Amino acid sequence: MKVISPRFHAILDYLLVVSLWSVAGLYSWDSSLSAFTFVLGGIHLVLTLVTRFPGGMFKLVPFPIHGYVELIVGILAVLASLFYFEESLAKNFYLGFGIVVLVVWALTNYRSSD
Repeated sequence: MKVISPRFHAILDYLLVVSLWSVAGLYSWDSSLSAFTFVLGGIHLVLTLVTRFPGGMFKLVPFPIHGYVELIVGILAVLASLFYFEESLAKNFYLGFGIVVLVVWALTNYRSSD
């Protein structure tokens, strides 16, 4: 059941960027992990801005492609939390982040013309 419209998905994308940037500055992770989290937020902002949906400004990337990128990011975040991160806070954050991205991906109607 695809209950998230493209318009609502855009709002969630911008909230995700703000969340990533907030977490990057809030926690006292090592500088490389904080930088990675900040850059990930920036990449997601660029993806959102160039996506052809109500939240995009430049409308270059089809919304279904945006969805495939999010699917890959969600899977990679979950895998990284399971096999890469040693710090428990980072491990838990990226596990939760990956799960949220995957749930939003599963519930979004990427074929809608909204």
